[in-house]
Amino acid sequence: MAARTGLSRAKVALGWMLGKPYITSPIIGATKLQHLEEAVAATEVTLAAEDVKALEELYRPKPVAGI
Repeated sequence: MAARTGLSRAKVALGWMLGKPYITSPIIGATKLQHLEEAVAATEVTLAAEDVKALEELYRPKPVAGI
């Protein structure tokens, strides 16, 4: 998806995450200035509905462990 959209993988991932209304405080784990710049740039990313669907089709939920 990153290659097709011309975005970095980080921007695709953060763009997807920021598009979820239930995520209010993303933790980006920036250890370099470039990471922070990518995260800020991702706030301008809006993925098309078909891109979001394609990303989410790959996800398989796992049961909660350790509780």
